[in-house]
Amino acid sequence: MSFKTILVHVNESKHLQKRVDIGARLAKEYNASLIGVATTGVSQYFIETLALSPDDSTVLPYLNSFRERGENLLEQFRLSIHQLNASQVETRLVDDEPLGGMSLHARYADLVILGQFDPEDPAQNGQIYLPEYVAMNGGCPVLLVPHSSIINNIGDRVLIAWNGSPEAKRAIFAALPILRRAKAVEVVSFITYGQMEAIGTHPATDLSTYLARHGISAKVVEEDGMTDIGDALLSIASNFSSDLLVMGCYGNSRMREMLLGGATRKIFQSTTVPVLLSH
Repeated sequence: MSFKTILVHVNESKHLQKRVDIGARLAKEYNASLIGVATTGVSQYFIETLALSPDDSTVLPYLNSFRERGENLLEQFRLSIHQLNASQVETRLVDDEPLGGMSLHARYADLVILGQFDPEDPAQNGQIYLPEYVAMNGGCPVLLVPHSSIINNIGDRVLIAWNGSPEAKRAIFAALPILRRAKAVEVVSFITYGQMEAIGTHPATDLSTYLARHGISAKVVEEDGMTDIGDALLSIASNFSSDLLVMGCYGNSRMREMLLGGATRKIFQSTTVPVLLSH
C-alpha cells in the first residue's frame, strides 16, 4: 500500500500553510494526488430537515456568499501549491459543514491532513472536534498537524503507541509506507497485569517481529500501564526526538460531541508532534 490520494482541509486558519506544505511534501514523496477540500459550512442536515432546495431563492444568496468564500480559499490553496511545484492537484468545494463534508470525502482518500484545534485561532470556532470526528467517522487515517510546532520533517523518527487493539493495528497498517522509509522506529507498549491474556506478555516485541517482516527495524520499549499514558507518550516522543506518533483513536461519537479515551484526548489537545491516527 502507498498514499495515492491525500486530502488537505482548506479553511481560513492561520495554520493552513503548514498543512499545505506537509501535504505537498507527502504528495511528491509518494506520487500522490493532493486534494484541497473546503466546505461552505452549511450543513446538508439543515437543508434536508427544513426541506429546502439549494436553488431556493431564500437560500441561494446565502449559499452563494459561502461558496464564494470557499472558492477564494481554494484559489489561495492552488497558488500555494503552484509555488511548491506540486503536481496532481485538485480542489473540491463541498456544500456541507466541515464535520460531515470532510468525513464523506475522507472515505475516498488514503490520508486526511487536519489541524489540531487552536483556541486562539478564530477560524476554528465551532471546529473543536473536527480531527476527532473525521478520524472516527471518515474511515481513513488522519494526520493531525500540531499548531504550536515548526514541522521540518515527518516520518524520519517514528514512535508507535501499541496496545494490541484493532484501532492501533489499523493505524500501523496505514503508516507502513512511512515506516518503511523511516530512519528510526520505536514501539512503546503500556502493560498492566490484567491485559496480558488479551494481548500477550510482550506485545511490543511481537509487533516488532511483524514489522521486521515488512523490512522495518523497530526498537522496543515496554512501560507500566498504570501511568498516565497520554503524558507518558508525549514524554517518550520528546526523548526519542520523534517527528511522528502513530496510534489508534479510541472513543465514541455522539452528535457533535466526542467522548474520547483519556490518552487519545490528551494527545489531541497537547501534542507538539504530528500524529497519524486511525479508528
